[in-house]
Amino acid sequence: MNPATPLTPDHLLQTGLAFFKSKTVLSAVELGLFDALADGPLTAEQLRERLQLHPRAVPDFTDALVALGLLEREGDGPLAAYRNTPETQAFAVRRDPRYVGGILEMANARLYPFWGDLTNALRTGQPQNEVRHGGASMFAKLYEDPARLEQFMAAMSGISAGNFQLLAEKFDWASVRTMADVGGATAQLSRILAKRHPHLWCTSLDLPEVTKIAQRHIDADGLTHRVGAWPLDFFADPFPTVDVITMGMVLHDWNLEKKLALMRKAYDALPDGGCLIAIDNLIDDQRRTNDFGLLMSLNMLIEFGDAFDYSGADFDGWAKEVGFTRTEVIPLAGPGAAAVAWK
Repeated sequence: MNPATPLTPDHLLQTGLAFFKSKTVLSAVELGLFDALADGPLTAEQLRERLQLHPRAVPDFTDALVALGLLEREGDGPLAAYRNTPETQAFAVRRDPRYVGGILEMANARLYPFWGDLTNALRTGQPQNEVRHGGASMFAKLYEDPARLEQFMAAMSGISAGNFQLLAEKFDWASVRTMADVGGATAQLSRILAKRHPHLWCTSLDLPEVTKIAQRHIDADGLTHRVGAWPLDFFADPFPTVDVITMGMVLHDWNLEKKLALMRKAYDALPDGGCLIAIDNLIDDQRRTNDFGLLMSLNMLIEFGDAFDYSGADFDGWAKEVGFTRTEVIPLAGPGAAAVAWK
């Protein structure tokens, strides 16, 4: 800080109260406010009626979203018209294929209440999700509830789309003929790669319940001749022999022992010259700047206890331990990156 700059508590207070902003956005997504404005402007009263809100909610709710830069407003007073910004029109309207609100829906339904117990997680190292209250583990809970599983898949698709598109562009796929995405969810990465690189044969691997969802998306995209979806328990089953194995937001779900086990399985399945690509929100090596990666690692503490996010340097050390010869990090969207390990 410049010595001439007055010391103020502004940053501390704004950060400490940032949950005001977060919950306002999460409630807007939950209520479908951005969907309501998808076809054009509405007044605060029209929005209130359409969303079935109490009269006290407006105009504070809508004007707060204007101040946050997530709505635009023309005029003042009761006849003022609200509309989506270009950003919310593109990414917060459910019918748009670019919709990323799935992760916000899940954050609202699950993560927001669990983060209220962060202090307990920091003291105990234990998960603060459904497990704490006697429920099943996160993944077990997902797989027993089809609606919740669909919500989770939509959330992962929304948060991963930008990273996957950039990976399709930035990585050299010219010499790759086959790839398998371990933990492929909706086969999103496989479908993106197949569309971008017509010479690729892509396989999405996940548990049987998820594979059914993936197959629906593959069929809808007309890619059954280029993309396969096969069931795989990635700790119990061997990985297929392909040129490239990818893991999108998979490694960060596990403790170090299981991270290494997955990387060894990938190493064993790959031919010489093949590679493992892990797409995650990599923490910067100095652990100073990627706040999202560090906060996501705290989220892994809340969800799983011993799971954590990692840096490119961490990945390099693990890869060398497993047997890979070299690594590189490819920056992707925002805090996302691809960590590549070559055999």
